[in-house]
Amino acid sequence: MAKPKRVYQSWKGNNKFLLDGRLIFGPDAKSLIITFTLILVPVVIFCVFVASNLAHKFTTGSIGYAILVLAVVFTIYVLFLLLSTSTKDPGIVPRNSHPPEDVSGYDSSASIDVGKPLPLTKEIIVNGLPVRVKYCETCMLYRPPRCSHCSVCNNCVERFDHHCPWVGQCIGKRNYRCFFLFVSSTALLCVYVFSMSALYLKLLVDDYGTAWKAIKVSPASVALMAYCFVSLWFVGGLTGFHLYLISRNQTTYENFRHRRLRGDNRINVYYRGCMNSFVEVFCSKIEPSKNNFRGYIHEGASKTSKGGNIQVTEVDISDEDRRVKVEDDLEIGDDLMKISQRRNSQDIGDIRGRGSDRSPISRSELDFGFGLESQFSYRSESRHSGW
Repeated sequence: MAKPKRVYQSWKGNNKFLLDGRLIFGPDAKSLIITFTLILVPVVIFCVFVASNLAHKFTTGSIGYAILVLAVVFTIYVLFLLLSTSTKDPGIVPRNSHPPEDVSGYDSSASIDVGKPLPLTKEIIVNGLPVRVKYCETCMLYRPPRCSHCSVCNNCVERFDHHCPWVGQCIGKRNYRCFFLFVSSTALLCVYVFSMSALYLKLLVDDYGTAWKAIKVSPASVALMAYCFVSLWFVGGLTGFHLYLISRNQTTYENFRHRRLRGDNRINVYYRGCMNSFVEVFCSKIEPSKNNFRGYIHEGASKTSKGGNIQVTEVDISDEDRRVKVEDDLEIGDDLMKISQRRNSQDIGDIRGRGSDRSPISRSELDFGFGLESQFSYRSESRHSGW
């Protein structure tokens, strides 16, 4: 009798696995080599040509060597965060083996004969407000709130932020914290190397009298300062951008959709205050993966859970979060003129009153306010660039 395959061996996504499914990467995992090189090479140059020489410039030797040790420890920490981001399940929603059968008004058996497709969207009630969730043909499920399908990894990812080619992985619910710490720590490492290189150059200027002679003695210091200055524009700017997103409880993808739809005055239903947003990202417990990649595949086994009029795969919406989680399926530009003409002072109570009267074609601004994760079209997933 043939031994059953493990889940990772028959995985339908574009992921790559190592150590018998213990580590999961994106399809562009080779880019990690470039990222490692961009971090390690400057630090090695700094330790050999700057930090080791800088140690002899202090009367107290322990201070000089502390600069070298700190650079090494900090670099190891940054690389650890990089690996944690790249090798962790970002929050992949398990696929269904067949389309959902509990959709109201849809007969799955009849659809086989007449070719009737599943509804593209399902309307659900969240906190008394009607919102829409979108059906994913690839994963054969109605996507959980704040979930989007990554066209690079070919997976639906919870709280999808973006696909980052620099780490070779999607950034989502389970690895966003590691990603932010990696980016911010890399920015601090750039500041540290730049500062110590500038300090060493200044000490050389004091010794030799002119900046030109100091540069000739330590050209590595100048090269490192230039490299860190350029890098800091990237990782520093990215750190500031994600601090802004965290303060608004928003993802990169949601922010992109906001700007595309020009709806700066729309309601952000995920926002619960700046402090609570930071607590949610940095202090909340990271949920375990919904996929057992090392488990064995048993034919006929189906691991899905159903709720209401949509099918959700093991999605945990805790009471303590108490934030509204929804997803809209509207396409870009649909009824933008109507939305822009509506008064910004319209209150949510008026919107609730109109929720049941809304037609499938005329969509209210509430749909746009809740639906920050909509795709450009239903049948073509947009490819998300990395940050």
